[in-house]
Amino acid sequence: MQTIKNKFIAVEGVIGVGKTTLAKRLAKELNSKLICEVVEENPFLHKFYDDIKGRAFQTQIFFLLSRYRQMKKFFQIEMFQTNIVSDYMFMKDSIFANLTLNQDELRMYQAIFSILKEKVVHPDLIIYLYADLEKVLHRIKSRNRTFERNIQPEYINNLMKAYDNFFTTFTDCKVIKIDTNNINYSRYTKQFDKLVITIKKMFQI
Repeated sequence: MQTIKNKFIAVEGVIGVGKTTLAKRLAKELNSKLICEVVEENPFLHKFYDDIKGRAFQTQIFFLLSRYRQMKKFFQIEMFQTNIVSDYMFMKDSIFANLTLNQDELRMYQAIFSILKEKVVHPDLIIYLYADLEKVLHRIKSRNRTFERNIQPEYINNLMKAYDNFFTTFTDCKVIKIDTNNINYSRYTKQFDKLVITIKKMFQI
């Protein structure tokens, strides 16, 4: 079996499901460059969960442009030179936007998003992590980020449904779906080793 080469793998799922943990392990195992979303740099996020309607558009536009700049800059330098693993996909932005923006905001957002999405590199593989609501809420609470303390279960539940709907019809690239209710990729090795074998088989030449 040959080593995978020049592939872009994105790890996706709702807040707190374990994307960054898995992305870091995969990047190391697959000798890949790692892209991690810089969430805490968003100046609007700290007030977003207290006032979703009032802060949604500012928060979303900042994330959209931030993700675009990060992807564009990184791939201009690294693409076709190495494997890349990211803890998000650019398309995730539309999932959040459709969930939080009103109609007027969404129309303006979509006009910008439709232009930017054509200019970024899209993944060869997406690993979609999911878990039950109770498990996700426990993980969010355990990591104890200040700006996440006021996240409401209803918001996470709606976000989970939005992710599921997105991937039900998604056909742009290969997708591996993983139930993480009983998997912790920061601790367990067997499940991780199994995933790595699956990925290498998918990209075998």
